[in-house]
Amino acid sequence: MSSAVRALSLIAAVTLSAPAFAAEPAAGAGCHLPRSASALSVPLPQLSQRIATGTPIRIVAIGSSSTAGAGASSPDKAYPARLDHYLSERFRNADIAVLNRGVNGETDDQTEKRIETDALGAKPDLVIWQVGANTVLRDGDQGLSERSVRQGVARLRAAGVDVVLMDLQYAPKMLEKTGVAPMLARIAAIAGDTHIGLFHRFEVMRSLVETRGMTMADLIGPDGVHQNDGGYDCVARMLAAGIEDAVNVHNSGLQR
Repeated sequence: MSSAVRALSLIAAVTLSAPAFAAEPAAGAGCHLPRSASALSVPLPQLSQRIATGTPIRIVAIGSSSTAGAGASSPDKAYPARLDHYLSERFRNADIAVLNRGVNGETDDQTEKRIETDALGAKPDLVIWQVGANTVLRDGDQGLSERSVRQGVARLRAAGVDVVLMDLQYAPKMLEKTGVAPMLARIAAIAGDTHIGLFHRFEVMRSLVETRGMTMADLIGPDGVHQNDGGYDCVARMLAAGIEDAVNVHNSGLQR
């Protein structure tokens, strides 16, 4: 299924009322979905080559507060730190470092201005860019957001870096916004047009709640916006699976 089709299929879903939200987070045991749910839809050639040759790997996670780790109990519970952990488990012989370049409160046009220094300046093999959330939450200019992400992606691609976009979080306050479905469609279109990866965070989190018996409180903190420790861990676990599959797809293609 293409990224654009996935996004369009969510339009009806986001108009439904949010699942019940509890104030006290509970440990979730259902952080498992079919591998297709975490598929990035493209190979990651730069990352795959680094893994194959045993060269040290640098991944930059850039974005706003749900990259920075707002809502986590400590920095090592934010999704980039947990992604570092899960990738190191999956690629045991690889030297992997995931750098957290999230800034609380940023919109995509602000993040785009940091691409040169905070992303490319780290000489990454892969950049994971979490986009769209604050524009939706603030009823902001989605056209500006899309233009900024496209410009940033073009700069990353020109530098030869693998790129994965991460879309919105599935959270009570996000679900109150009418801009969710249009933003998901815009993000999917960017990924499809530029042939980069897309981690469907919104769909993954929604599926965990709707099909795996998890609750909003397993994933989202009391503010109704930011993920908690369990939510960040689960997203990192699923993203690591998607990255592993993308590497395997690339390697299997080389062996044919």
